[in-house]
Amino acid sequence: MLAYKLMRLKEGKLYPLFITRNIETQVGEWLDAEFNPTKGFADRFGWHCCFTPIAPHLKEVLASGEVRTWVQCEVEDTVTYSRPESQGGAWILANRMKVIKILDSEDVQNIREAI
Repeated sequence: MLAYKLMRLKEGKLYPLFITRNIETQVGEWLDAEFNPTKGFADRFGWHCCFTPIAPHLKEVLASGEVRTWVQCEVEDTVTYSRPESQGGAWILANRMKVIKILDSEDVQNIREAI
């Protein structure tokens, strides 16, 4: 299944926003979700992705200069859970993810307009 994920882009490399945020995410490689029971994320184990590149509650450029970018990914072993519309609506929780493509702003705009 295709999905979208907002990630940090630092020196041309991708990183998750929060959980395992210091581990580089490779493009084109299947990645299994990791879980650290000491962090208390048992109810949200997995890669958090969206059906569309829309997550109004997350900024794409932070005051610190950190840049976030949308990626298109393929996901497996998923569940869907509801989020408020202010957080983009339904989300995907995936046990496996592979980033297919880093999207530029034109890609994101085209996808958003197509919905």
